[in-house]
Amino acid sequence: MDTGHLPFDTRRAQDDDLSVLRLIRSRRVGPATYHRLVAEHGSARAALDALPEIAAAAGIAGYEVCPEGVAAAELAAGRKCGARLIRIDSPLYPSALREIDGAPPILWVRGDPSWLSRNPVAVIGARNASSLGLRMARGMATGLGEAGHTVVAGLARGIDTAAHNAALPTGTIAVMAGGVDVIYPAENVILAAQIAEKGALVSEQPPGTEPQARHFPTRNRIVSGLSQAVVVIEAAHRSGTLITAKNALDQGREVMAVPGHPMDARAGGCNQLIRDGAILVRNSADVCTALGQEPELAGMAEAPAAPALSPALRPEPADPAQIEARILSRLGPSPSDENDVIRDLGLPAAAASAAILSLELQGRLLRVPGGRLALG
Repeated sequence: MDTGHLPFDTRRAQDDDLSVLRLIRSRRVGPATYHRLVAEHGSARAALDALPEIAAAAGIAGYEVCPEGVAAAELAAGRKCGARLIRIDSPLYPSALREIDGAPPILWVRGDPSWLSRNPVAVIGARNASSLGLRMARGMATGLGEAGHTVVAGLARGIDTAAHNAALPTGTIAVMAGGVDVIYPAENVILAAQIAEKGALVSEQPPGTEPQARHFPTRNRIVSGLSQAVVVIEAAHRSGTLITAKNALDQGREVMAVPGHPMDARAGGCNQLIRDGAILVRNSADVCTALGQEPELAGMAEAPAAPALSPALRPEPADPAQIEARILSRLGPSPSDENDVIRDLGLPAAAASAAILSLELQGRLLRVPGGRLALG
């Protein structure tokens, strides 16, 4: 079914949240089947009534639709975690997502659902990102946010986390593989809470759902479906990031990629995308230009970097307090590699180590196993 023509302003009186939930949660009913049943029977409630007979005709004996109590419990769980149910026939449902094949019939949203329609652009990439990749993600997300775009990602480690953190001041959307109250990875629990306040957490799964491997590909179609474009920063061959890029192409979205060194496996997917026709981008200005936005309106955050000084020529910060402030400004709730922090800030190793120890003793910084640092 072409979900691009689903009416959102003709909500049928006989349909309510309970009926819609019961239909989509019924056995063997996925998004595509849901849309076909509603189109054939006129409403979710009518489809529910017809479903046992349809199942019997298909040779499925004793078929039962999702019990009312199960759907009611899901609604209660959503209310308990502060989430809102957005149906596909609601004006709050993002129109771009409504257009894709197999659009989610419902979304659970923690935060402000209006973010879902504020010029979203996805910034995604490798979980094991390099220091340069993380820096690119932060600059890209900051620039896109300043240009009026909401940054979309999947709350994964690496590029996603860096993009979310950088876009907090301007709004960001995290699309979850599990329930909107089940944060994965667990280290992003603080970040998720910040996103719920300054953006939106989104999932089609029931609250309380632990993410399973099968949920991630379906989650990825929402990341791309919400977005005007998908920007890929570091992705290996055969990665989940490339699945999202393929979804974007199938959905008619722009796919853009940051090129990388041919010898770096983390750049293999990006270079492949560019070879196959993706738009090569170097910063958020390139993204905005590709989307038809005037460069002078893009509010670019990534001004050309000044030539790096050798360690011997770098000016040393004036005092230990200044060094501590610079370290704290580089950290977030998600752990960062200590060596990457020192290198990115251009700090002398001895001064940085002393400042990190001081911050740790003050309780303002945490050392995490694996040589990583996080805000205390």
